[in-house]
Amino acid sequence: MAHGDAETVVAVPAGERALIAWGFPIAGMALGWLLKAAAGWIAGLSWAPLQGPFKLIAQIPEPWATIGALAVGLVAGLLLVLTAIGERLTVTVRDDAAVLTRVDGPSHTVARAGVAVVFVDGKQLVLQGADGWEHARESSDLRPAELRAAFTAHGYPWRDDGDPHRDLFRLWVPDLPGLPDGANALLAARAKALSKREEAESAVLREELRRLGVLVREEQRRQYWRLATPPATGDRAA
Repeated sequence: MAHGDAETVVAVPAGERALIAWGFPIAGMALGWLLKAAAGWIAGLSWAPLQGPFKLIAQIPEPWATIGALAVGLVAGLLLVLTAIGERLTVTVRDDAAVLTRVDGPSHTVARAGVAVVFVDGKQLVLQGADGWEHARESSDLRPAELRAAFTAHGYPWRDDGDPHRDLFRLWVPDLPGLPDGANALLAARAKALSKREEAESAVLREELRRLGVLVREEQRRQYWRLATPPATGDRAA
């Protein structure tokens, strides 16, 4: 957690970033080497799947087989690094606003005037208004204690016991009555995205549900929803 003259930044610790940056490529190369080393043995097992690719790998002469395996593992590891770092949330807290950013997505600014309570709901950071509207609900691996310290240092009301409107959420099941037109279809699509761990797609669908006045949270891939009235004007700015 970094402090400036007028802001506090909560981000993934440098040690964790270094572990991701170095660990994933090394692990990818190690896995590539292991697959190459085991290719001949696996190709000889009549019951093993993917016989064709393993037979092809086993036929590649050295040192090209090892070089290729290491190169493929390195590239795979680097792609994982980009994905992992891109998905990490950074929170910048100022007296007048909080800014939530990701490397691979737009930043969202939530004005302090609209925030009545801030809390962590499982792995999600939530900024909520006095009327129960959620100005932000973002997945986060940041430490709750650091988030609490940052927000309270700038005068935001932090709630340790979580969502004051938690009891209003209902478990979603297909074709549930009481939802606005189109919401069931969006929730069904989001359920599929959650089952496939497609975080970006599930976030897009969450925003579409917000447009309909439907707020969602999830526990163990189950979706819970409640209705709320969106503000008359946009509550977040890029």
